[in-house]
Amino acid sequence: MSCYLTVEYNKIYTFCYFKVKNREVAEDITQETFLKYFSTTDYLERGKKLAFLYTIARNCCIDYFRKTKNIINIDDLSGEEIQPVEETQNLETSIVVQAAVSQLNHEHQEIVLLRFTNELGVGEIAQYLGISRFAVYRKLNSIEKELKISLRKEDFYG
Repeated sequence: MSCYLTVEYNKIYTFCYFKVKNREVAEDITQETFLKYFSTTDYLERGKKLAFLYTIARNCCIDYFRKTKNIINIDDLSGEEIQPVEETQNLETSIVVQAAVSQLNHEHQEIVLLRFTNELGVGEIAQYLGISRFAVYRKLNSIEKELKISLRKEDFYG
């Protein structure tokens, strides 16, 4: 797998894991996403590849939940484990920020994941969500305000 595909694979895996909260299922869905992506050779020559991959991944996650009849629990964003951190302060900050993000609505959580975890550009997020770049900037500003308010309540933001 080329370096470019490895980076994209990791981004899609992170996205799928955010949706399903299960490592094995996220790996399966990620593999299914890439198989579908490579089977549609007519699209590979044009368009934004990463946005197309996210669209396929989202649809695969939806299919997974339809098959298993599971309900996405947005409130359970704690994940399977917290990575060990050397300093207590960093761990505390991580927990508080994670709690603040979990209070956002699902769309805003997804934007935070795409922008800050997967490091997508505003244009890529706009294409994935099917909205304008201006709308993405507005949503990011709104998210920032929500997080500041939430973090002020926890005395983590001046």
